[in-house]
Amino acid sequence: MKRPLRALAAAGLLAAGAIVAVALGGTASADTQICEQYGSTTIGGKYVVQNNRWGTSAQQCINVTSTGFSITRQDGVGSTSGAPVSYPSIFVGCHYTNCSPGTNLPVQVKNISSAPASISYNYVSGAIYDAAYDIWLDPSPKKDGVNQMEIMIWLNRQGPIQPIGSPVGNASIAGRTWEVWRGSNGSNNVISYVAPSAIPSMSFDAMAFINDTKNRGAITSDWYLTSIQAGFEPWQGGVGLAVNSFSQSVNTGGTTPTTPPPATTPPPGNAACSVKYTTNVWNNGFTADVTVTNTGSSTVNGWTLNYNLPSGQTITGSWNATVTQSGSAVTARNLSYNGTLAPGASTSFGYQATLNGAFSTPTSFTLNGATCTRA
Repeated sequence: MKRPLRALAAAGLLAAGAIVAVALGGTASADTQICEQYGSTTIGGKYVVQNNRWGTSAQQCINVTSTGFSITRQDGVGSTSGAPVSYPSIFVGCHYTNCSPGTNLPVQVKNISSAPASISYNYVSGAIYDAAYDIWLDPSPKKDGVNQMEIMIWLNRQGPIQPIGSPVGNASIAGRTWEVWRGSNGSNNVISYVAPSAIPSMSFDAMAFINDTKNRGAITSDWYLTSIQAGFEPWQGGVGLAVNSFSQSVNTGGTTPTTPPPATTPPPGNAACSVKYTTNVWNNGFTADVTVTNTGSSTVNGWTLNYNLPSGQTITGSWNATVTQSGSAVTARNLSYNGTLAPGASTSFGYQATLNGAFSTPTSFTLNGATCTRA
């Protein structure tokens, strides 16, 4: 999928349907160096990191860490009116028969309840590249070859380069405004969402972009999500570009929460839970990642977290929990798959919200009626 067919076909260098061999790697230890053209390795027991130097014979090397990778050598030079030279990236799912460990992809869009994502990049100056979060879909549960639909989220664009096709308008997704491009490279259709300025890190639900693509008539709910990838398309230079961290899950099944048991309050000063509240804030919105830990000695079977949002904050979407808001009061309830917390266990959920005024965080949380400490 990404890349050999996309831009080579667009540049007339590779016919649609061509077969490309991908070299598979093993499991990375700390700081594994990959210079092989299609070399790859796995990290975290969940992700694949690939060099994917498909568009040039010049050398490219990446340094793979326990959480991502960085480009340490990139000798290729591509025309800014043509295709990039490579797509070093990290992914979940299946890419040309290379499937990430334990993946549940491909899976039909209609069976996905959420796809929580988080990415952190390191950018450099003096290079021509884009930082792209790629989502691949196909009418069939395809694990090899090119897919029919590519969604590209451009979090950064440097130099005189542009997405495939032409601009068709703007979209408001994940609390941001994106310029939308649409076209075809001859092998697959492409919808690109281009940020107006560089975004170094972002947490969001990838389903928001999939649903927008579906609403544009490009796919249906019966299509299959096959892989999600994050990396860089360099045209010229790029040493030092890095994916510092990458997190991507695809949750399936129903969204009906498990009914929590009657609340029990522990003795004063003996809280049975802790909450870590992490945010990514911009001028008129934010995302929040909430981690709940059972610090008690008994298993929690079904949970409800209650707290109040400061004035001017309104939740617009959530993942990994059913989150409702009434005035300032917020109630987050577990889904069917994350309602049980053994002693010491944690679970996380998140949401996106609009912001009107100065930002501040909630001051207190209760889990099933018990006051939690702040982590």
